[in-house]
Amino acid sequence: MSRSSARGRRRLTATEVDFDVVHQRALLVGTGVGARSVEEAELSLVELGLLTDTAGAEPVETILQRRDRPDPATYVGRGKAEELHEVSEALDIDVVVFDDELSPAQQRNLEKLLERDVVDRVALILDIFAQHATSQEGMVQVELAQLRYRMPRLRGRGVELSQQAGGIGTRGPGETQLEVDRRRLQRRITKLEQDLKRLAKTRSTQRKARRRRDLQRVAVVGYTNAGKSTLLNRLARTDVLVEDRLFSTLDPTTRRVHLPGGETILCSDTVGFVRRLPHQLVEAFRSTLEEVAEADVLVHLVDATAPDAEAQISAVHEVLRDIGAGDVPELLVVNKIDAADSDRVHELTTPPEALAVSAYTGEGVDKLLAAVGDRLRVLTAVTELEVPYDRGDVLAALHRDAEVLVEVHGDESTRVRARLGNAERARFGEFVTG
Repeated sequence: MSRSSARGRRRLTATEVDFDVVHQRALLVGTGVGARSVEEAELSLVELGLLTDTAGAEPVETILQRRDRPDPATYVGRGKAEELHEVSEALDIDVVVFDDELSPAQQRNLEKLLERDVVDRVALILDIFAQHATSQEGMVQVELAQLRYRMPRLRGRGVELSQQAGGIGTRGPGETQLEVDRRRLQRRITKLEQDLKRLAKTRSTQRKARRRRDLQRVAVVGYTNAGKSTLLNRLARTDVLVEDRLFSTLDPTTRRVHLPGGETILCSDTVGFVRRLPHQLVEAFRSTLEEVAEADVLVHLVDATAPDAEAQISAVHEVLRDIGAGDVPELLVVNKIDAADSDRVHELTTPPEALAVSAYTGEGVDKLLAAVGDRLRVLTAVTELEVPYDRGDVLAALHRDAEVLVEVHGDESTRVRARLGNAERARFGEFVTG
């Protein structure tokens, strides 16, 4: 998209911005509204630059404005908007990207004043998700999130929805094109919601099948680009897509992983989280994120090279609470120690149970697997059994397939306390006493 066409071109919708065109020049604008410190606002702008680059545009300049509260009409105030227009003209800017969510009115007013496309953080993240979605479920989730975002922004945009059904017999007397577009959009949203319910039911059936196999489940969670896919590859010896870009993984991947104690578990890679993850995405991806909420243990991966790792940890915890996974047992794991400063790694691993690893080199991964095994064993119920002396085969099977904690020999039998999974408990049911 060339700047010379900016004034006369058709306005794109908030989720149609031409980010896939390489070399589109972007001006990044942060406001630091509210309780955020200047440092937090600056770090957020750095992240916005990475998001913009991931979307396919080139961040040319960043501008940070401190405000107590956003201006209702233009978010930054008319004077600042005029200044942004001058900067955009001077730097040949194609699109202005705001680090906060804009109201539909603010976005329209800014586009008039700046005479170029205006995008907020939410639309930017939605665009990235749309680029990276590959599975049917992922594409449905992303489109649903985009349409929910677009619905209140229809006014005055001339949104083209020709790919949806409509025509003779659909237009009421005196109905405006806006009302037609809104009705078509709502029909599409309803269909996507139905599709997502069907896909969610399939995913739920798959989870139930995994439970019947009585395999414990671990979910790897963390901020985007923390190295989750690399870690899953290391643990399961697989080749999940790994890219040094934000949100390279949207569709959850589950692999079998063997623990040092001989147990086999299911380990899932998940979509990366980010500060102020759009609520439209959280809602649309809820069925996928249930994989996290239903895990037995979470491996929370932290990027040791991130300058604001503590803030990223807090952001992940916030999303976990939003999806109902705040109470799932968590193991904090600091990653990329091969590239991070040793003092920084020490700071991040001050919690007594935190671990330090390099998913890239494999350093510390054996300790991580052992720690996961320990956590899972603690969560497994302790069962008491009484095994007659003439059933030595049962005692041997218990030692082989379960974790025997206590073994006491009596006059006619051996009393055993062991950790058993559901399948083992059913298998040894006739010997269970408590």
